[in-house]
Amino acid sequence: MLALFQRLPCVVARLGSSMASSAKRRAIGSGENPEDSDDSLDEGLEDSLEESENSEEEINEEVVVDFEAHTISDNDFNGIKKLLQQLFLKAHVNTSELTDVIIQQNHIGSVIRQAEVPDDSDNEDPDEVFGFISIINLTDRKGVECVEQIKELVLGQCERVCSAAVQEQFQQVMEDTSQSVGLLLSERFINVPPQIALPLYTQLLEEMSEAQRTNKPSGKCHYCLMISKTCQEAKKSIPARGPAKEAPMFVNAEEEFFYEQAVVKFQYSVQEEADSCHSGRWSFDDVPMKPFRTVCLIPMERMPVIMDKLKDYLTV
Repeated sequence: MLALFQRLPCVVARLGSSMASSAKRRAIGSGENPEDSDDSLDEGLEDSLEESENSEEEINEEVVVDFEAHTISDNDFNGIKKLLQQLFLKAHVNTSELTDVIIQQNHIGSVIRQAEVPDDSDNEDPDEVFGFISIINLTDRKGVECVEQIKELVLGQCERVCSAAVQEQFQQVMEDTSQSVGLLLSERFINVPPQIALPLYTQLLEEMSEAQRTNKPSGKCHYCLMISKTCQEAKKSIPARGPAKEAPMFVNAEEEFFYEQAVVKFQYSVQEEADSCHSGRWSFDDVPMKPFRTVCLIPMERMPVIMDKLKDYLTV
């Protein structure tokens, strides 16, 4: 894999989150003369600084950021681990070991970084990880601590919330060594737009095909296991067992297409584990939301259908 495979320009909103603080802010015009806009910005600079010192209100403005996807390296350890902690929260999963596994098999997967960080940017870390994608073959790595912890987590939650028939189906697939299951991990900061997912998934599938051809780890997977960050309106009733009556709201919007093709899917609440630091902050018309994790088991043979939908939805 090359050091970078594609640059994707993105418009990112909500400067109040961690990603925006690392990006160079750029004024987005609204029909006025750019020179007039600069003058007005200069005139109001002192007032803005004074207001910022006395207020912690979230800033809402657009920034334009170019991203690049790079091969995963040792330098990405802290960034990847932070994103994994955002997914697993307080679950008993060794995220340090899982990060090491992701880095060790860097023939598959990519990290997202900001392209060409300007000299006058307030970004203190030009190699900051804004997201990553990878897939870990859970079947081939049987016995690895973090892998066994993840399997125990999802099987335990399935047993708690699903019917006996779904439990049996899920457990049979997870424990069948003749049909390998790959844990698909696609994590990014909450305000990185979904358009960036299309080239990442395209590249990942190409890398899996090459890994299978050369007998490298994670090349061949019969099923894809995905654990998604989702949420539901707090006022809505959530069924105690089985799948939700309607599709949950996905923090990574494109993951709904995986949900549609899943043969097993269920969700469990992380309300008691979530906080603003790990789970991020979002709002849907100021409707109170409850955080969940949605587990999907998708046959890899359905991936072409998913990719077609991703292309229709995400092509810019």
